[in-house]
Amino acid sequence: MRVIVGSFLVVILCGTLLLMLPLSSRTGHWTPPLNAMFTATSATCVTGLVVYDTYTQFSTFGQVVILLLIQIGGLGLVTLTTFFNVAIGRRLGFKSLRLASESINLADPSQARSLLGFVMRVAFSFEAVGAVLLGFVFVPQFGTQGIFIAVFTAISAFCNAGFDILGRVAPGSSLRLYAGNPFVLLVVMLLIISGGLGFLVWNDLAHYRKNRRLRTHTKLVLTITGLLIVLGTVGVAILEWNNPGTLGGMDGPHKVLNAMFSSVTARTAGFDTFDMDKLTVTSKMLMVVLMFIGAAPGGTGGGIKVTTISVILVAVAGVARGREEATIFSRRLDHKTVYKSLTIVTLAFGVVIVSTLAIFFNTGQDVSELNALFEAVSAFATVGLTVGATSHMQAAALCVTMLTMLIGRVGPVTMALTLSARPGEKRGAGNTVAPQAQITVG
Repeated sequence: MRVIVGSFLVVILCGTLLLMLPLSSRTGHWTPPLNAMFTATSATCVTGLVVYDTYTQFSTFGQVVILLLIQIGGLGLVTLTTFFNVAIGRRLGFKSLRLASESINLADPSQARSLLGFVMRVAFSFEAVGAVLLGFVFVPQFGTQGIFIAVFTAISAFCNAGFDILGRVAPGSSLRLYAGNPFVLLVVMLLIISGGLGFLVWNDLAHYRKNRRLRTHTKLVLTITGLLIVLGTVGVAILEWNNPGTLGGMDGPHKVLNAMFSSVTARTAGFDTFDMDKLTVTSKMLMVVLMFIGAAPGGTGGGIKVTTISVILVAVAGVARGREEATIFSRRLDHKTVYKSLTIVTLAFGVVIVSTLAIFFNTGQDVSELNALFEAVSAFATVGLTVGATSHMQAAALCVTMLTMLIGRVGPVTMALTLSARPGEKRGAGNTVAPQAQITVG
């Protein structure tokens, strides 16, 4: 776990140094270290929160650096290096396989070698197809530069990063200029969902014809993902239908399309088709919930993950019905899974609370409590949606937000174990059988 966390820190440091260079700046000047580090952290943690508009601040070289950070951060440095070691025929020991399995949330290290190749094929295939499709729109509009825009947008969408280089038309506009273009929005949505489902799900689906069955994990991810997209779409559409700042000025079909896009992008992508700060209070709370839940484990998305919230809800329902064991899809839930889910949510709440307070008290503008919460959850869930607070943050808030993004990307449990484990200590070491405690709860 320390190697995984350390790999992200190394990538962030390298990205910071490169983005500071005058070569990376469009003006040819040095970029302030803190702002360069924030950009590198956001790109590596595939978040999308920015202090600069990517196109107007960074040169083509700087944009390529950001794109590489997004790709490395989305797939993981450990995943990439292990894959290339396999590709050149280098033999992997058990420790290397264990490390690779940790990086892609795989329980069985023996399957890591075969799955790594599948991960690369899936990622690069989706990104390539997405770039070609987006090229049909961007190349006619921007000429040969549209090729790079299409590639950048496709990788950013699949990695759920939310970065864009469309500031050449309107700085900070994200995909708002394409709110009336169903083709662009549908392609980007499909890329976001594809990256957010997780590679374990895609591997299961790829072998469905042979096995004729899906694992419980896959069924749960597909079910909850579909349910959240539908509920988010309906919620945003109802709440924002007549809001002139968001959906109010669109016709009916485009209102539904943009409501769906908002529901999908809130699941850790970070693109937007209208100003998030103009959402109603209720809509902002809905977006906070969607962002906090996030995508599926083992993919490019963030949040506490759809499986985590599902396990907790199923466990709560089981207790409420007086059952000793919780079941889902006729399968019994392991108590360790329930405990880990509760730990993830508890730690996540703690991180979000601290980040919210830091943003609220260290932002130059008069940021409201809700907007501070929105920005904090967006950072932790590595979403990148913003209500405009990030560009006005003071140094303390930027530092806390960077740490929040890192914790959200590697996972709160991973970060906690990395910081708390003593040198040489193994997970689970020192556990002893203690007398059972009799505690009354509720």
